[in-house]
Amino acid sequence: MTSRRPTLVAGTLLALLLLAGSVAAARSPAPKTPPAGPESPLQLVSFDSCADALAELRAATAAEVGPWGLANGVPQQRSVSASESALSDSAALKPAGEHSLTNGYEPGVDEPDLVKTDGQRIVTISQGVLRVVDATTNRFTGRLDLNDGPDLRPWGQQDLLLFGDHAVVLTNAALMVFPAARLGREDIAAPSPESSPPAATRLHLVDLSGPPRVLSTYEIHGRTLDARQTGSTVRVVVQSHPQLTFPELPASADEAARKAAYRATVIAAGIDAWLPAYEWTAGAERGSGRVGCDRLSRPQTGTGSTVLTVLSFDLKADRLTDGDPVSVAAAADTVYSTGDSLYLAGQRYLTASSTPGRWPGQIGTSVTDIYQFDTAAAGRPRYVAAGTVPGRLINQYALSQWQGHLRVATTMVQLATTGQDAITDQNAIMSQDERSSESGVHVLRRQGGVLTRTGAVTGLGPGEQIYSVRYLGDTAYVVTFQQTDPLYALDLSDHAAPRVTGELKITGYSAYLHPVSDGRLLGIGQEADLDGRTQGVQVSLFDVRDPAQPLRLDRWHRPYTWSAAEHDPHAFRYDPSTGLLAVPVNAGLRLLRVAGDTLTDQGEVTHPAGGHITRSLLVDGTLWTVSDAGLRASDPTTVESVAWLPNS
Repeated sequence: MTSRRPTLVAGTLLALLLLAGSVAAARSPAPKTPPAGPESPLQLVSFDSCADALAELRAATAAEVGPWGLANGVPQQRSVSASESALSDSAALKPAGEHSLTNGYEPGVDEPDLVKTDGQRIVTISQGVLRVVDATTNRFTGRLDLNDGPDLRPWGQQDLLLFGDHAVVLTNAALMVFPAARLGREDIAAPSPESSPPAATRLHLVDLSGPPRVLSTYEIHGRTLDARQTGSTVRVVVQSHPQLTFPELPASADEAARKAAYRATVIAAGIDAWLPAYEWTAGAERGSGRVGCDRLSRPQTGTGSTVLTVLSFDLKADRLTDGDPVSVAAAADTVYSTGDSLYLAGQRYLTASSTPGRWPGQIGTSVTDIYQFDTAAAGRPRYVAAGTVPGRLINQYALSQWQGHLRVATTMVQLATTGQDAITDQNAIMSQDERSSESGVHVLRRQGGVLTRTGAVTGLGPGEQIYSVRYLGDTAYVVTFQQTDPLYALDLSDHAAPRVTGELKITGYSAYLHPVSDGRLLGIGQEADLDGRTQGVQVSLFDVRDPAQPLRLDRWHRPYTWSAAEHDPHAFRYDPSTGLLAVPVNAGLRLLRVAGDTLTDQGEVTHPAGGHITRSLLVDGTLWTVSDAGLRASDPTTVESVAWLPNS
């Protein structure tokens, strides 16, 4: 880490004032956030001490306090213990049959999903139960219930990663409680901010060499942001918010008194409220700990109230241990990995002075801060650089590392607000009208510890937002939408001067783009009328061989429908060897065939009532579909069912 600048005096003064109770009705200033750019490059810096870290974490959190708790809408949580809340590289594995992988972004980087296969067995996680299927006999061979039980905390989204005879199940529990004021119900009594259970991430390491059994567990405060696997190494990114016990106040208490009481709670909290605690088990062994101040850094633009923690685990081992954590006091919502590098990206809101004669109040804009970590070696990631681009990301597909450069596609929006208070409240900002917008692609290169912008192409889709991005080498395709859908083709071969080469304007939009052979591109999204009203699932086949003139060759449209693949690429399946395209449409799975310039409807796979198909995979020529009801094996050519395996 680079050496840090002196601690902000404002944070210490704020703490003293709040403890004295002299600012009960005053508004706390937001943490200083100087613009990050060529004059002030974004970097991560170390804290001087735990006391220094605590002072800045308190100040950052106090600045976000509103009359109902934290102003950003994060549920308030009680501080509780985490308990409340052997393979080798030469291991002999069965020969794997031909099988599909999770539809991930970067080759060689696996992403957690609801189902995994190694070509011999299919492993699924559904409603807390792990199941193993023999893909040869089409039978269940194992079952493991990982639920806590009906009287314990509810666990939410679960995903899998697989390596050899080991699987790791990632479980995210984040029960959201929305205060009455945010629901527009003034007749409801004031909520108790202490009533929400803490968010937690739990991992189970499961042995699959026989009947599935748990080898080790790991639990940490915070919700799972995402995870990536390269070889046997898994990186899990956890986002945690302060664990605070706010006082219960009468419904008659005014807003100033509420803010003062909640801020006093923040200022009285110790460092443990921000540093995530964890526990692990391995057989009869138990271990626990907390992320140390020496593992925590912050952006030089200012400390945030949220803490991001990157954990590293080796799936060859028979235990999960402490995860060798590294943490950053900053917010992020996007994880992108190339295997050698891990990028964390998140929005930061800025304000500019009022614009006379245009809109009242402030004009708010957002920037995206990006932190790069070196993950080429096993173990703890090493921070190497950071950078900032204007605008916001849509998802990880907006990022792409290529030839030593990072390409970033963003939408830049100006938001009219009524004052500085709104800028510190993300919910307030996002509720404002988006006055103007445009999109662009920015090219960054690491120079020392800074991701420096080397070039950019902007002005894409004025008044619109990015709906999907796909990079293919030195070419990018960007879809923006408001009423009609421009598909832009971009030439990124010159890192200093990227440029638009062509544009195709059609109705509707593509929310996910996927390359196919011979210079063609598949788009999954929605058809729309000329006013931008969506009209049902649309699958488009584009010809992008001529960068100056992208064309749509064919399309498939089903009115009044939706597809999970629009927002979840893991639900998308394309087999380049046969041209088979499998896309969930409503509860079923629609099969299309891509041949030359045409899309042909092959039929639909369905599950019994209540079974919404969420995933599909191919194992030795058999199409498997997955839902909470069970798994079905089908012939992908005739769409006839081969076997049905109910979960119950």
